[in-house]
Formats: sequence, C-alpha cells, structure tokens
Amino acid sequence: MSMPESGTQTHGLVLPDLSGSVPTSAEARAKRRIAALEEELETIRQERGTKQRKTTYYVAQGRAVRRTAVLYTSMEDLIAENDRRYEESVNDSGEDATPEQNRLQCGYLALAQSLPWLHSKLAELDIDDCEDMLKKLKRGADAARGDDTSTLKDLIATWINQDFRPSPLLRSDGKQLRGFVHDICGKLLCPAEWDWDSDHVKAGIRERTADYIVSENSWPLFVYENYAFDSDNLEQGLFMSKILVQAFKAIFTSPSSAREADGDGDGADILENNRRARRSVNSQVKVKTCVASIINMRKVTPRSIAYVVCQVRFTLSSVSSWRTVNGDFDYEGFWNHIVDFFEDVPNPNHREDLTPEVVSKMSVTTLAQQRKALEDAAFDSD
Repeated sequence: MSMPESGTQTHGLVLPDLSGSVPTSAEARAKRRIAALEEELETIRQERGTKQRKTTYYVAQGRAVRRTAVLYTSMEDLIAENDRRYEESVNDSGEDATPEQNRLQCGYLALAQSLPWLHSKLAELDIDDCEDMLKKLKRGADAARGDDTSTLKDLIATWINQDFRPSPLLRSDGKQLRGFVHDICGKLLCPAEWDWDSDHVKAGIRERTADYIVSENSWPLFVYENYAFDSDNLEQGLFMSKILVQAFKAIFTSPSSAREADGDGDGADILENNRRARRSVNSQVKVKTCVASIINMRKVTPRSIAYVVCQVRFTLSSVSSWRTVNGDFDYEGFWNHIVDFFEDVPNPNHREDLTPEVVSKMSVTTLAQQRKALEDAAFDSD
C-alpha cells in the first residue's frame, strides 16, 4: 500500500484525547445549539398554545354551570355524590337518599347535560388535571354570573322606573337606594303574606324586629303574577311575574327580547333563527346567537328559573357584592326551595323536555301548571 507523499493534506478523523471527545469547530457547535434551542422554544410555544386553548374552552364552557346546574354548590360535591351512588349500586348497599343528596344528583345530571363531554373527561384525566379543569370551569361560571348581575342591575332599574314611576327613580349605577329603603323595591322584596302598605309592617321589616324577619322561607312578592298574592291559594300565579319573564329573556335570549314579557319581543325566535342559519351553509344573513344556544340549553328547567329568581332578588336588594347570606336571608337556601318546588313532586316522570319556543318565553306558567296538574292527579288517585 502506498503512503501519502510528504506535505499532502489529509482529512481523517482526529483521534480523541484522554477525555474521549472528538474535536469539533466552535461554529458548528453554535449552530447545533441554536437549532436545539429553537426546537425547544417551538415546543414550548405549542404547549402554551394548547394550554391556552384548553383554558379558553373550559372557561367558556363553564358559563353554563351557574345558569343551568348549580348556583352555590361546588361541582366537586356533585361529582362526589354521583360516585357515592354508583358505588352503592355496585355493592347493592343503596339506602334511601336524603332530599339534599337527591338535589345533588339532579345537579350532576343537569351539569352532565349542559357539558356532555364532562363525564368521560373526569374518567380520563389524572387528579391534578381534573382539579385544573374544574378550576377553569368555575372561573367561567362565576364570570357569567357576574355578567348577568351587571346586566340586570341596569335593566331592572329601567323596568321598575317604567312600570312603577317611583320617586325618586332608581339609579342604574348604584344600589344604595334599593332594598327595603326604597318603597317599590321593598314592596317587591317583602314576603308575600305581609302587607307592605301597612306602616307597621314596613317599619318592622326596616328595623328587623323579631316579628318581621325576612328570610328565605317566604316567597317575595315579586315572584307572583301581577305582584298579587292569594292567601287562599299560595301557588296561584307563583313564578309568573312580568319581571321574572323579562329577566329570564334578558339572560337567556337577549336584553332586547325582554322588552315584551309575553314572548312577542324581537328575540322570541332567536333559537329557531339559529337553527335555520346552521342549516343554510351559504347563508349570508347574520343571525345573533343567544346565550341559551351557546350554553347548549334546549329547555327551560327549574334550575334556570331558580337562577333567575335569585338574580332578580339580589338586584332588587341594596347589597353591592354577591354573597350567600345577606342578613337573615340565605340565598343558597332560597335557591334550594325553588328547585325543590319543581323537582320534588309526586310523579317521577315530571321532568319533561320543553320545546325551544318555551325557552324564548320562559314558560314558568307551563312549569307551574304542570306541577299543579301532577299534584291534582296524585290527590285524585288517593
């Protein structure tokens, strides 16, 4: 074999030194390091984008929670109750559930209906990811409740000023003069069985005397049709008032649709308009999507009614920030009473699907009549 002549350059691999490394140029090393960092940065960007999309999705989906499932109870409590029931059914150790447990389970079913993907997601995620998801859902739920509170604060002031012409007029930018200090708000908040026009009653409520403690155990006058109470029939006109219909439509269809309390406003056919727009792919007509459609709400439910009633009650009060207990009034107990009024009835098949048209009208009338018919049927069968 011939040897290279003296002076000829060779490019063979230089043997490593005692460290075992093969020499490389500084420029090549820098290029490779830059490429690796760029790849790592791109991975971080993608992960951040995915995380942000998940956050946005969960927060947006969470806006249905307070409106359709639970106003005060935590989602963790609903999940725990569903797990408890399933374990009892597997072990054949089921016992009669308490009213509170039944309310929790109905809440879980309502939550699963509003968020159809939630049940399977709870099974897929590990505990940390599950907690993170629920935290984001709660953020969206609380934000939606706050938005609705802000919307009604202005609208209800307008409605009361138009319908009652109080002096002074209600201000939309503050709540200091609302509640029992205001004659109209006080009348609407007053327990229906008491006569607000009586100076004795009015003074007792305002001074919080022992005989006139306003609590969650009485229906306020504003939930009755025409704001009138029949002492011989406590359910006559219950949850049929104009202000509830207006508030329901303002929240679940659009504020403008609340201009008409009888379902004839410009938002009455929003759900059907959305349906037609989706069917026409090439449609150039812009159709406003209502909240009911966005949060997958296809029927009026007892829990959506309870949500609106609590929102209206809070808006009429003088309390400036959302809370569970206001003086002697427990909002959570009040919400429970309303839900139980509809859900805790003799017939187990009372939860019938209501038509989309009912959603645009808030048919508390339909639900109340339905409940009364069930109770009459149960009474006649005895």
